[in-house]
Amino acid sequence: MEELLRLRQYIQEHSYDQALTLIDEMEEMSKEDKLNKIYSHAVILLLHLIKQAAEQRTTRSWEFSIYNATKEIKRVNKRRKSGGYYASEAELQEIVTDAFDTAIKRAALEAFEGQYSELELVARIDAQQIKQQAITLIQAD
Repeated sequence: MEELLRLRQYIQEHSYDQALTLIDEMEEMSKEDKLNKIYSHAVILLLHLIKQAAEQRTTRSWEFSIYNATKEIKRVNKRRKSGGYYASEAELQEIVTDAFDTAIKRAALEAFEGQYSELELVARIDAQQIKQQAITLIQAD
């Protein structure tokens, strides 16, 4: 809200350069917020994909979590009015790669009732295949 008040002030004072700089900052803050939300949903998506791969089974709950996380990532990433996306394909891949570390830590606590460490769990799965599966799900229409 403070930013909007400053923007109004800059416009009223005809300080257009400052107003444009502030708009750039606000756009960056908005994009960063969207990317953080995508990251959070990517952790959930990867967590359940990892558990499926490691345990070589699935549950309706996991399937729903995968569906929901994928849907939320697509929803958050879509620019409503102007079209397009907040995160490019390269940014999505970076987010998925970054989120994988958190997801594997969490999966180690949940999969097989927590009996395997992160390293042991990673040895049981194909990490690259899971990351690619997540990207494919996110990009599917």
